[in-house]
Amino acid sequence: MDLGLQDSAVLVTGGTRGIGRAIVAGFLAEGARVAFCGRTPEMVARAEESLAPAGQVHGSPLDVGDAAALQQWVGECAERFGGIDCVVANVSALAIPDTEENWEASWQVDVMHTVRLVRAAMPWLERSDNPSIIGISSVSGRESDFASGPYGTAKTALVGYLHGLAFSLADKGIRANTVSPGNTYFPDGVWSSIEQGDPGLFDTAMSLNPTGRMGTPEEIAAPVVFLASRMASRISGTNLLADGALTRGIQL
Repeated sequence: MDLGLQDSAVLVTGGTRGIGRAIVAGFLAEGARVAFCGRTPEMVARAEESLAPAGQVHGSPLDVGDAAALQQWVGECAERFGGIDCVVANVSALAIPDTEENWEASWQVDVMHTVRLVRAAMPWLERSDNPSIIGISSVSGRESDFASGPYGTAKTALVGYLHGLAFSLADKGIRANTVSPGNTYFPDGVWSSIEQGDPGLFDTAMSLNPTGRMGTPEEIAAPVVFLASRMASRISGTNLLADGALTRGIQL
């Protein structure tokens, strides 16, 4: 199936590993041109080198909590590609314990980086013929669980923010959606660390997954790429759960 993303200009925050990297790879597989960022220069360089054979990709070291640097990055990417068609706000502080510092980090990184990314990209999105905004939320923003403090609250806020954008930008043809992953396992990821450091919590999480396993980054990336495509032209304001039936609530 041709998703109609050939030569699209896509920006992904946090693209060096896990879900973010899989999102970058997914867009490249559809012929899109992708810019991504990450905090660690070495990881950015390694990711760019390994992804380069798949298509036109450019990585940049960036702390998305730095508002000025984020705005500059978006402008540079737009100049490089001649525009922007899609932004994917993937970065998270992953700040779970209930501390003052984690509340601030969740607000600045998860929420405000998304707001600033959208604002910075808006002049180019308004000129695109297939503009799309996608935020990576979480099932922890959908239901109460062990991460319902700073992390879960920030993810809930993202769903509300993107839904509001979908309504306010509909007359401009700009779509906005969120994807909420369930437990997603990859080497050196959150659940890999929990498996080693808190096997009891890991076993509990595994037991709650009806499929008997956690998801993969590629299984989260696929719906993200689809939502950005022309095939999803009528989908806006949606929070797409990619959780293998983990959540129990009915979403009406």
